[in-house]
Amino acid sequence: MASHLPPKPIPQHSTATAGGMAEAGHHHPRPRGLMRWLLTTNHKEIGSLYLIFSLVMFFIGGIFALVVRAELFQPGLQLVQPEFFNQMTTMHGLIMVFGAIMPAFVGLANWMVPLQIGAPDMALPRLNNFSFWLLPVAFGLLLSTLLMPGGGPNFGWTFYAPLSTTYAPPSTTFFILSLHIAGISSILGAINIIATILNLRAPGMRMMDMPLFVWTWLITAFLLIAVMPVLAGVITMMLMDINFGTSFFNAAGGGDPVLFQHLFWFFGHPEVYIMILPAFGIVSAIIPTFSRKRLFGYASMVYATAAIALLSFLVWAHHMFVVGLPLVAELFFMYTTLLIAVPTGVKVFNWVATMFRGSISFEPPMLFALAFVVQFTVGGFSGLMLAISPADFQYHDTYFVVAHFHYVLVPGALFAILAGAYYWLPKWTGHYPNLRLSQWHFWLSVIGVNLTFFPMHFSGLAGMPRRIPDYALQFADFNLVSSLGAFLFGASQLIFVLLVIKCVRGGEKAPAKAWEGAEDLEWSVPSPAPLHTFETPPEFQPKQH
Repeated sequence: MASHLPPKPIPQHSTATAGGMAEAGHHHPRPRGLMRWLLTTNHKEIGSLYLIFSLVMFFIGGIFALVVRAELFQPGLQLVQPEFFNQMTTMHGLIMVFGAIMPAFVGLANWMVPLQIGAPDMALPRLNNFSFWLLPVAFGLLLSTLLMPGGGPNFGWTFYAPLSTTYAPPSTTFFILSLHIAGISSILGAINIIATILNLRAPGMRMMDMPLFVWTWLITAFLLIAVMPVLAGVITMMLMDINFGTSFFNAAGGGDPVLFQHLFWFFGHPEVYIMILPAFGIVSAIIPTFSRKRLFGYASMVYATAAIALLSFLVWAHHMFVVGLPLVAELFFMYTTLLIAVPTGVKVFNWVATMFRGSISFEPPMLFALAFVVQFTVGGFSGLMLAISPADFQYHDTYFVVAHFHYVLVPGALFAILAGAYYWLPKWTGHYPNLRLSQWHFWLSVIGVNLTFFPMHFSGLAGMPRRIPDYALQFADFNLVSSLGAFLFGASQLIFVLLVIKCVRGGEKAPAKAWEGAEDLEWSVPSPAPLHTFETPPEFQPKQH
């Protein structure tokens, strides 16, 4: 249905002030240099800040991972002290989850959600600016713990009590503060996204007309608001245990360390879905574009996303099969975990069905999206193995678990982010990314990722424990291959940085509709997207799904 609103007159010199208001009469000069970025309330600039921040964090977290892989290259203690090894594993996990993957998705949401729904900006622009600038503070604080007496966090990214309370280094209090700040940033970002999607859609756009990336982010934002307070609660209890003599998690004082695990994983499992649902949205935009077909089963994709989000609250104790749960709990969590494979399978089926008989071309975004579908499925199947409680007794705390979650987070979440970056770079910069470089980046990344994580399935099944700096001689070959793969994967990401810089500076010019099969609203604005778009709401014509 077309809008019946009269068209708004477009202000002639519309520039954004710090308050996000369009000025007509007296012009305040727009801040330049550093202040422009500190005070910006524009969703595109804040989106870019998020993406740059997550790229920097990705490389810092990646360097920490390479320290771990360099140590595990050969059996025996080689390069670093076991204490430092533990700090590296912990920091790698924390930075990749909270500092690289999540901010990258929020950056993509900031950039693309307003464009996809025909909104002029995010609903709460100043809050948007604040949510971003909390992140450098949080992660500056987290990284500074490495320089403190006793070193940084050394208890794994899951920071189980009592390792993180009774036996932890003194810097743990700073780590708790940094997580609090990052959590506030996430909640504020989520509120902003929900407010934008629910209130600022173009006239005529119903909820079931929204692109899937917008849907997945709406559902993800509700997940964030639901679980981040749980994390805040559990780390505050840790703070009390460490500094104020309480015994929430100390058995000697009447507490229970297993309570920590319950609280952590009640946050932690929805959290892993927070890191994958937006990836589903990106892939659901890319596959139809390059198959030149409408997405198969749009409504079922929306319902599947909602089903995954709801079920994610009912599966947390599958991380805790070995703590001595009652048999009924073991069975409940086993079956709910197996059940979550159904809506996920629906998604994979729909992607494959979209490609069926499509006119497919293999541009860089499509390559990453295809790699995502195949390898995410591998990660999903190893997750089903881990879901079976009696089998998990064998797999728990081995490299099999590491292989599982890296298959869903690296070729899953990270590849989807890279696919999204390649897909929207023409819209952001006005230039296509260099084809040859992007192919090199793709193939080296795919080879690197599989060399790194596939052998871990075997060393895990054979019983190699995770988070240990040394290992028995029989695992030497697998670890050698993994370490070589990790360095290949890490080095190949430098190609991506080079590619983005080249793309920003020049290259083949992109039209407004950069990809032939693309249909969403973002392709109706010029490339590069001007600073202000949709000051007059666009006419939205609903498509039949």
